[in-house]
Amino acid sequence: MWGSKGEEKPGGACEEWSYQLGNKDTLSLKAPKKSPLALRMVVLIMTMICGVFICSMCMKQLGSDSWSRIVKIQVAEQSCNKSLVPPSEVQFVHYPQPLNYSRKECICTPVRLFAIISSQRSGSGWFETLLNSHINVSSNGEIFSNKERRSNISSIIKTMDMVYNLDWNSSASKNECTAAAGFKWMLNQGLVANHADVVDYFNQRGVSVIFLFRRNLLRQMVSQLANDHDRYLKQLNGKHKAHVHTKDEANILAKFKPRLNTTTLMWRLKKADDYTRKALENLKSVRHITLYYEDLIQNRTMLVEVLDFLKVPARKLVSRHVKIHTKPLPDQIENWDEVYNALNGTMFESFLNADYRT
Repeated sequence: MWGSKGEEKPGGACEEWSYQLGNKDTLSLKAPKKSPLALRMVVLIMTMICGVFICSMCMKQLGSDSWSRIVKIQVAEQSCNKSLVPPSEVQFVHYPQPLNYSRKECICTPVRLFAIISSQRSGSGWFETLLNSHINVSSNGEIFSNKERRSNISSIIKTMDMVYNLDWNSSASKNECTAAAGFKWMLNQGLVANHADVVDYFNQRGVSVIFLFRRNLLRQMVSQLANDHDRYLKQLNGKHKAHVHTKDEANILAKFKPRLNTTTLMWRLKKADDYTRKALENLKSVRHITLYYEDLIQNRTMLVEVLDFLKVPARKLVSRHVKIHTKPLPDQIENWDEVYNALNGTMFESFLNADYRT
C-alpha cells in the first residue's frame, strides 16, 4: 500500500526499495555499501581515547608522591652499576628510595633484606644488638609485637614494606649507609598462622631469613618462667620497661627459682619441639641460615658467617646485654630432683646434662 519492493537484481548484491508517495514520483533508496576500514578506524580511535582516560585516572589515584617515587626507583636502578653483583645474587639486592628522606650518597649502596625468625627466650634480643653494632646493619626489633600490625596479611605486608623501603623509624637507623635492613619476628606473632603468604612475600622480595633457636628447651622454659615472673612484679609496681636489665636487676631476677610441673613437663617440651620443627619445615623454601643460641655462645666466630650471609663487611660485633642465668640448671630449678627423675631416660634426657660456658 505504502510501497512496494523493487525487483531483485541478479546476484543480490544490492537491494532497491521503491515507495509511492501520493501522486509524487517514486522515491528510490539504495542501502549504502559497508566500509570495514572506516569502522575499524573509529573503534581504534575510541579505544585510544579510553586508554588515555584510564591512565590519567590511575595517575591521579597514585598521587604525585607515589608516581615520583616509582620514577626515582627506576632512575636509581638504571644509574647504579650492577655489573659487580653476581647473577645469583641479583634477586637479593635492592636500592630502596624512602619517602621520608633521600639516601643521597647512599643511593647506589645495595641493601639486603633480612628477618630474624626466633622464639621467646632464645637469645634473639642479644643477637639483634650484636647485629646493630655493625655500622651498616639496621634491625628494627619485634615490629609484630603490636597486634594490629599482625591482625591480617595485608597489615603484615604493609608493615614489612615500610621496613624494607627504609621508611621505618627506630633507634636502629644509622648515619652510615645501610647495607642490610630487617627486623625480628617471633613464631607466635602471626608468622605461623600466615606462613604461606609470608614465604611468597619473602621469595618475591628477595628476603633472607636468619633462624635462631635454642637447643636446650628446658633452659628456655626456665628462662621464660623467670621472665614472666619479672613482668608480673613490674606490673605490680606499675613499671612498663623493655626487656633490658641492669646488672642489679639481672642479679635479682637470677635468684628466682621456678618450680616446674613435672606432670605436664614432657608434654610441654614435646609441644615446643614440634612447633619449632613444623615452622622450619613450612619456611625452609626461603634463603636462610639456621643458628642455635648455644653454638653462638661457645663460638663467636659464627658471627662472621652471619655477616657473610648478609653480604656486609666483616666487623667485630659487641653487645651490652646482661646475661641473667649463668648458673647450672640444678641451681635454677626449685624441684630439680623431680625434674631430673621425670626426664631421665627420655628423649629429653640430654637437656639435664647439656650446659655451656658463658
